[in-house]
Amino acid sequence: MDTLADRIKAARKHAQLTQRSLAEKVGVEQPVISQLETGKNLRSVHLTKIAQVCRVSPLWLAEGVGTMEQTATQPAADPPAMHELELLGELSAWDDGDPLDDDDCEVPYFAEVEFSGGNGMTEVVEVAGRKLRFSCATLRAAGVDKKSAAVARVKGRSMERLILDGAAIGFDMSDTSIIDGEIYAFNHGGMLRTKYLYRLPQGAVRISSENDDEYPDEVMTAEQWQEEVHMLGRVFWWSTVRRSPRRK
Repeated sequence: MDTLADRIKAARKHAQLTQRSLAEKVGVEQPVISQLETGKNLRSVHLTKIAQVCRVSPLWLAEGVGTMEQTATQPAADPPAMHELELLGELSAWDDGDPLDDDDCEVPYFAEVEFSGGNGMTEVVEVAGRKLRFSCATLRAAGVDKKSAAVARVKGRSMERLILDGAAIGFDMSDTSIIDGEIYAFNHGGMLRTKYLYRLPQGAVRISSENDDEYPDEVMTAEQWQEEVHMLGRVFWWSTVRRSPRRK
């Protein structure tokens, strides 16, 4: 089972399901399953649900790691209440100076940098020497070329409930065309922003926050968008470290 497509087909046959019946149980159309099994779609967000329906290991399905069948210590995951989850890889700890593993890579780090002169003006730039380490398997599972991956850190509470203040985000610099409802990182007049984006008539763009009670939608005309915004890329990953309340 060398490819994700092979493993999805094997999982379906293991569950004795047709493509149509698997699609119905997962909640998608039959062509979606067909595309997955022929390798035409490798960016599916439905892998966790497919693993649950077929009663196979999510890690085996996503990465080919371990055995196909669930074990007693590896129960099938309950379906997420709000968002589909996709298992992209395992977490591993590392320190600066540790050599890269065979399947690791380092990606550039972007941040707001204040101009000299003390006028408060900022610009979003790649910070020289700062990198974040990723598993290449994680990037492949997300459909992201390692040469196009980059990271940044979110400031503020506008995306909270989903992405917390201080979270690290990964974005694909080659994926800058707006797909309605996807999350993007962009440079807005020197500010690094992370938002849902939606296309509107005449080239306008709607900017939406997860925390929409405190941060209402914004609308920019096509001219404003072109003049004020530089797209960084579609956000494909985020991670937040929460400090223990027992530690100060």
